[in-house]
Amino acid sequence: MSRYLLAIDQGTTSSRAIVFDKSGKILGVGQKEFAQHYPQDGWVEHDAEEIWQGVLTVCRDAIQKAGVSAAEIASCGITNQRETTVLWDRRTGKPLHNAIVWQDRRTAAYCRELKEAGHESMVSEKTGLLLDPYFSGTKLRWLLDNVKGARERAQKGELAFGTIDTWVLWKLTDGKSHATDASNASRTLLYNIRTQDWDDELLSLLDIPASLLPEVKDNCADFGTTAPMLLGAAVPVGGMAGDQQAALIGQACFKPGMIKSTYGTGCFVVQNIGNEPVLSQNRLLTTVAYRLNGEMTYGLEGSIFNAGTAIQWLRDALCLIDDAAETEKLARSVETSGGVYLVPAFTGLGAPYWDPDARGAILGLTRDAGIAQIARAALESVCYQTRDLLEAMAADAVRPTRLRVDGGMVVNDWVVQRLADMLQITVDRPEVVETTALGAAYLAGLQAGVYGSLDEIARMWACEQAFEPAMPARRADERYGGWKRAVARVRSTY
Repeated sequence: MSRYLLAIDQGTTSSRAIVFDKSGKILGVGQKEFAQHYPQDGWVEHDAEEIWQGVLTVCRDAIQKAGVSAAEIASCGITNQRETTVLWDRRTGKPLHNAIVWQDRRTAAYCRELKEAGHESMVSEKTGLLLDPYFSGTKLRWLLDNVKGARERAQKGELAFGTIDTWVLWKLTDGKSHATDASNASRTLLYNIRTQDWDDELLSLLDIPASLLPEVKDNCADFGTTAPMLLGAAVPVGGMAGDQQAALIGQACFKPGMIKSTYGTGCFVVQNIGNEPVLSQNRLLTTVAYRLNGEMTYGLEGSIFNAGTAIQWLRDALCLIDDAAETEKLARSVETSGGVYLVPAFTGLGAPYWDPDARGAILGLTRDAGIAQIARAALESVCYQTRDLLEAMAADAVRPTRLRVDGGMVVNDWVVQRLADMLQITVDRPEVVETTALGAAYLAGLQAGVYGSLDEIARMWACEQAFEPAMPARRADERYGGWKRAVARVRSTY
């Protein structure tokens, strides 16, 4: 049996494909960025066709660089930016509109209407989510109401909806498989995480025809096979999970209480809470962590909309740096940020604030402040936002004592050390920081029989470095207090 696994990691700013061997070693990587579209303030869109072409390119690149053939790949796993919404024609496979990205806030007013009408408690009880434009359901309704003829065609069964996982799977299988997994379904506002099915009451509330929806499967399942002409051979698709759930799996957080935080475009903290869904009392989300053999494991999640985007903004909009890696040197070049706080609320604030109308700001500027202080403040904003989430988790359950981190930002030692300082807990960085892709590969490998159990996968996890707090707790509290005051200044209720 082949022991090679292909992971497709379709992210918010780039698509990546990685070929792993059974041990989790990376053999080949393909990566390609794609365009971001901002048609109005707070609106974010992607070209779904561009995403698909990019996915195909990076898969071919990764396989070529790994020096293997598609026929030698045991299985493929897909992980994806989650709530991003695509609506397409079932016959032609063409999208009717740009994909509406998870960061998009165009349905904020509609969400407020639903809250004011008293629907949020019912929605939260069924989905574990809040009424926020972050999730797919209100984006899909917007498409049906604003794309000419879309609602009529949907009612005739001519259209298909999916988050990016479903869209990529549809294209990989040449339209033969219209499916998603329980973790991605749980982010739509349409899926009941208790009954494990699309919910008629939620569909009625948002006026969504059921005919649009994909089949919901376990995270390890037969999702179909890739069309042979795409990669050179038919490859089974055996695993699928939303990016944050895939990272939880890649970090081997299989026991209740284990917690990971991923730093990419945004920052997402997920804690395994076991087999019973517990609703947060502190505006966190209860979500599907994974479903295997029909058995659900739930997670408590905090979502930050802008983390890596703050660094991209310094590079691309302000032109203060040429490369993200420069921020570590800049942060180390000054003893403090000099009282400067950067609140990256470019598309509103996520948990625990859930303020879609908040906007970003740099506060505390003096004549002494320069590029180094601003860069340091941008990095520190990620640490402060993570503390926001862990404070809420501690109020809901047990305060974590260790945190496993991953994602592109954690190659920066300064950031990980500052996380440990701000959180006042041990932060563990694994040997493989590409844990989102690794989690997708693990799921595909479980389905293909490459791995026998979650316990086998857990034994493969290895810590590259553990970071211990070096800052006195009192000083960490003082700096976090400054962050809270800065956030208050950008809130829409200020």
